[in-house]
Amino acid sequence: MAGYILQKIGYALLTLFGVVTVIFLLFTILPGDPARMMLGQNETAEQLAVVKKKYGFDQPISVQYLRYLNDLSPISFHSKNSGDYTFLSEGKYNAVKLFAVGNTNVVLKTPYLRESFQKNGKEVSEVIAETLPNTFILAVSAIFIAMLIGVFLGIISVLFKDGFVDKAIQLVSTLGMSVPSFFSAIIFAWIFGFLLHDYTNLNMTGSLYEVDDFGNGKYIQWKNLILPAIVLGIRPLAVVSQLMRNSLLEVLNQDYIRTAKAKGLSFYQIIKRHALKNSLNPVVTAISGWFASMLAGAVFVEYIFGWNGLGKEIVNALNTLDLPIIMGAVLVIATLFILINIFVDIIYGWLDPKISRQ
Repeated sequence: MAGYILQKIGYALLTLFGVVTVIFLLFTILPGDPARMMLGQNETAEQLAVVKKKYGFDQPISVQYLRYLNDLSPISFHSKNSGDYTFLSEGKYNAVKLFAVGNTNVVLKTPYLRESFQKNGKEVSEVIAETLPNTFILAVSAIFIAMLIGVFLGIISVLFKDGFVDKAIQLVSTLGMSVPSFFSAIIFAWIFGFLLHDYTNLNMTGSLYEVDDFGNGKYIQWKNLILPAIVLGIRPLAVVSQLMRNSLLEVLNQDYIRTAKAKGLSFYQIIKRHALKNSLNPVVTAISGWFASMLAGAVFVEYIFGWNGLGKEIVNALNTLDLPIIMGAVLVIATLFILINIFVDIIYGWLDPKISRQ
């Protein structure tokens, strides 16, 4: 089992290295001068030279790439010269010195995601720390809705197998998987937040925290979570309902279910005591993958509903070409996606030893 875990961690590190490389190359070859983006239209040649030297934009691509890896690496190398880009500045790096080799310090630090171009030098890690919890809450709520309603619809489909209700649920599930999230977000915001606002009391836009009109500070507005969570949960809900239906039908054909029927148990008792638990295995498998992808899929949903999460921050950064925030956010989402999948693989290996021996 230990070897299996180490193998998965090794694959994760290689995948993460590839993601970092692709992110750097993709955003480095984009047209435009990052230094000019930071200074605006009133820059001078002297100001450009200072900014380029400070952020390392005056160096070749290969040097910038190595510095980017050095910034992200937990164990990194830093010059003792205060004029160098890699100088170990306390305001820049959160690090602990391990040892020194000549003019270089070897340190243990948290990954440095650099500074925003448009937020007055605010660190990207700080921006992500402020917005990622909101995205996490939205993703968890969407998964909960998908599981709760999806399992219920799957059971209803089995109850009315091949009937009108079953076919209607399958049709709605197919539509749910086909319709893009941003389109669903616009429709739901318009119908339930505008046309039916007097009945639903829901807003078209709004985040988890809102500012009190009378200056009493921020307060939590849970109702703003309802529409974006439902929209984000539509696609996994459709998948869960289909998986639950197929899995439950398969389980109900097992011999032990026939034995339970012969004992005189009702359909409800059979579902509750025997079939439901065994039918959830493929559902849990699908949900684990969907949760990781939701962190990335929430981008347009958050923007349309005005939800102050990481997705909305990415869209705003794209509009202003704030490259450090885009690169940092994509890297964080990719890392979370990899970690969640590695965690799920390890759980599978623990539950089924045959997997860890493959």
